[in-house]
Formats: sequence, structure tokens, C-alpha cells
Amino acid sequence: MFSKKTNVDAPASRPSNVVPVSSENTARKGPRVASLITDDMRIEGNLSGDGELHIDGFVRGDLTVARLTVGESGRIEGAVVAETFDCRGRITGSITAKAVHLYATAHVDGDVTHDQLSIEAGAFIQGRCLKMQRQAPTQPMLVEDVLAAPAA
Repeated sequence: MFSKKTNVDAPASRPSNVVPVSSENTARKGPRVASLITDDMRIEGNLSGDGELHIDGFVRGDLTVARLTVGESGRIEGAVVAETFDCRGRITGSITAKAVHLYATAHVDGDVTHDQLSIEAGAFIQGRCLKMQRQAPTQPMLVEDVLAAPAA
């Protein structure tokens, strides 16, 4: 009447209710949601990741993320490295990002290294704005140059 069903395909070392981890099971589907540090949070330490981070609280430490947004109540004391950086709050430290947008309420005390820079009227910046150095394209060698080079 009550008999336990056995799974002959499942290995004996693994319980039948455990699903093996594979890249198929761990792949994220759909858009990622930004991580949020709210205005009542205070974090001390470095943060890094491949996703998006929105800060309305206080962070003391270096940040390395794909996209960083600092809200009006957000404050950072440390270096920032990102692909895209939008700032409406305060940052004390260097910023390195391909695209930097400083809104009217932004207050930046530090150097900004950028590829694209946008500063709205009213934003405060105390520091240098440095354009990212692009690597010079390599020149292909001509056949004549190779043939004319002296043999060693």
C-alpha cells in the first residue's frame, strides 16, 4: 500500500531532491535590478560587481561597478570606477568612468577621468577633468618596409 518509490537513475551519493548546479540553472533571465543602498544605510568597505548600483545612503570605500547612480541624499568617500556614472549627490574621491553625468545637485571633490562628460549648470566640481587616453591604432607594416629592413 505505502511503498517508497526509488529512482534508479539518481546516483546514491546525491539525494533525489537536490538539483545539480549548471550554467543553465544559474543563467539570469531578463533585465537585472539595480542594487540599492537606501538613505538610512551606512557602509564602510570596498564594493565591486558587474551590475548596477544606486546609492542614496553613505559609502566610505572604493566602488567598482558597471553603472553607478548617486541620488541627492547619496554620499561617497572613496574612488569610483564605472562604465557609466550619474551623480546627484556628494562624492569625495576620484571618478573614472567612460560616461560621467553630473546633475545640478552634484558636489564632486576629486579628479574626474572620463571619455564623455556632462555637467549641468549648478553642479560643483573641485578637481581636474581628464580625458581618457585612447590607444593609438597600430600601423600595419608595408611589405616594402619589411624587405628593406637590414638583416640582423
